[in-house]
Amino acid sequence: MQTTSDGSRLDVMVAGAGYVGLAVAVAIRSARPNLKVAVVDAAPQGVWQRDTRASAIAAAACRMLEQLGCWAEIAPEAQAITEMIITDSRTADPVRPVFLTFDGEVAPGEPFAHMVHNRTLNGALRRRAGELGIDIIEGVAVEAFAVEAGAATVHLADGATMRTRLLVAADGVNSRLRDMAGIKTVSWEYGQSGIVATIAHERPHNGRAEEHFLPAGPFAILPLPGSKSSIVWTERTAEAQRLVAADPFLFEAELELRFGLKLGEISVEGKPRAWPLGLTLARGFVKPRFALAGDAAHGIHPIAGQGLNLGFKDAAALAETVVEADRLGQDIGALDVLEQYERWRRFDTVQMGVTTDVLNRLFSNDIAPLRAIRDFGLGLVERAPKLKEFFIRQASGLAGPSPRLLKGEAI
Repeated sequence: MQTTSDGSRLDVMVAGAGYVGLAVAVAIRSARPNLKVAVVDAAPQGVWQRDTRASAIAAAACRMLEQLGCWAEIAPEAQAITEMIITDSRTADPVRPVFLTFDGEVAPGEPFAHMVHNRTLNGALRRRAGELGIDIIEGVAVEAFAVEAGAATVHLADGATMRTRLLVAADGVNSRLRDMAGIKTVSWEYGQSGIVATIAHERPHNGRAEEHFLPAGPFAILPLPGSKSSIVWTERTAEAQRLVAADPFLFEAELELRFGLKLGEISVEGKPRAWPLGLTLARGFVKPRFALAGDAAHGIHPIAGQGLNLGFKDAAALAETVVEADRLGQDIGALDVLEQYERWRRFDTVQMGVTTDVLNRLFSNDIAPLRAIRDFGLGLVERAPKLKEFFIRQASGLAGPSPRLLKGEAI
């Protein structure tokens, strides 16, 4: 919906119509229909429908989406991950021994994660936003904002000016709003890029996910509905650029060395794409009338598949903070209110950022002593059922204190 009336007054404006931004808006509006919420997105209208990627949605995030009224639409097009195996080898090795296996359920009938096409997830959240009366202003960027007494004045690229009690930046890892707010980051590049593509294959995958640790980085095979899988292939950046620019035949030949033929003949659907990988952690999550969420607050390596799920935790925690403050008659954009959200989320995101950084450095190499140490560690976990259960609950997002939405409870 395109609305750009000058002087419009909002309670919450979310910049960014990705899954995190939409989840924040839907969660707040679902719990507090009295709050006026809008989403502004710089991307052209309809661009989300052309997104061919897929994401792993942890069990906790599935519970949140169900509570928000989205999961029933998503579930028929989602693929449950029923099993996961982990190997550690070299690309040319004829055999890849399995060091670690996980069953895919955190409770009877509840897989620890599902694979969902991004456009399906985004479409369900947009549909729910429309039902709740949330305006989505597409193709219009935030040009500037200024915090004044009681509100933030937001200037949009089309000339419109809007006032909001709270501005939420969910505009990605290269967030312009974060820079406008003067929030610094700690960041570095890994010299790696992640190649993402959809692979069709002859035989069924039976819901099994695989992560192969190779010298250049992890190679993940994630099951999609039907006889298809999504790959997240980490390579040195120069090599990744060469691969995605190569003739499709050469790309598939390199892919086959890593994917194998256990699922029969394989073919790549669409054009593979590559993104540079790095670590970005915001030094602060909030300022008066302003909060970061999702990749705008933290961009991490995909080695643990937790980037999107960290963002959903942000959405659930921020929504709960805002809703509780509104119920108590507090100012939802006041710094002392928003600092509760920052305390809730900052340690968890720093911890996950450090964890993925260490894992990437430990596994993305071919140093013999490190290989021996990590393979011993994987084997130790494989022989310790309680330890495996701990890791599966971590991956599912169900470990430790969580916002109510991630437990499947209403705010």
